[in-house]
Amino acid sequence: MTFSLPNLPYDENALEPYISAKTMSFHYGKHHKGYVDKLNLLLEERKTEYEGRFTGNEEDLKTLIKETHNNNSKVAIFNNAAQVWNHTFYWQSMKKGGGSTPQDGSAIAKKIRDDLGGMDKFIETFSEYGANQFGSGWVWLVLENNKLKIVKTSNAEQPLPEQIPLLVMDVWEHAYYLDCQNRRIDYISIFLKHLVNWDFANKNLNI
Repeated sequence: MTFSLPNLPYDENALEPYISAKTMSFHYGKHHKGYVDKLNLLLEERKTEYEGRFTGNEEDLKTLIKETHNNNSKVAIFNNAAQVWNHTFYWQSMKKGGGSTPQDGSAIAKKIRDDLGGMDKFIETFSEYGANQFGSGWVWLVLENNKLKIVKTSNAEQPLPEQIPLLVMDVWEHAYYLDCQNRRIDYISIFLKHLVNWDFANKNLNI
């Protein structure tokens, strides 16, 4: 197995009552693990091309994503590799006791004020992007040319390498359906009010 399922940064019940342990068990233990297993199977099928190239770390995963992006013969590899990376980043974008606003005086708080017009505008735009993403996808806060932007991507697509991701919200139905059913807007509100890991976003801003 070239790549392995990364550990969650918290217990499966840590985000309750906002995201249930049952949702985490399916989302992490089934969906995320499924992408890892499928990726390794696809790489094994191309053993002569990939054997010995990767040690399974994050930089290897980024390299694989970059190499297979927009390559019609390797769509399945890209989709699964990107979904492994996206989900790992998503878990880190949340924490117990998160949400609300970033710490006063932090770099991310200043950038949101200067680049996005403040927290109210950030919440409005981020929520709108999430609610209006047709089908499956992601909503990202990214840094591009030293400016914050909110972007959305479909399916397994993600901002790398043109933009630096700071945090992400998963809007695939399996992220929220067991807890919120079809009420995506409720999930978005919960994510922003109670789950966002602003420390993680701030750390990514200072890479």
